[in-house]
Amino acid sequence: MRRVYFAAGLFFFALGAAGIPLPLLPTVPFWLLAVFFFARSNKAWEERLLNHKQFGPQIRDWRTRGAISRQAKVMAIGSIAAGVVFTWATIGFPWAWISVGALAIFGPWIATRPE
Repeated sequence: MRRVYFAAGLFFFALGAAGIPLPLLPTVPFWLLAVFFFARSNKAWEERLLNHKQFGPQIRDWRTRGAISRQAKVMAIGSIAAGVVFTWATIGFPWAWISVGALAIFGPWIATRPE
């Protein structure tokens, strides 16, 4: 089972790493999942993510308090809103309603997390 958890951790780590240069793919949510799986399979990889210079504080804040910084909230909600506009401009309705639904569900949820 540890191998499955480790493989899942590597998968989500890779998705998060891909999110660094790609504009609408998130990094920290995928790395939160990676930390979850690494905690059950490989403590060294878990510690590497928790001690990461840029993303480590966000991961630790979420893990300890369920907190999201104000800047991260603005960026997340702004990215979802940009996704709505991009979807509407490229493939239009009715597909844009999926993005609108994501904004309606996740926007308020993100906004109500502690800072």
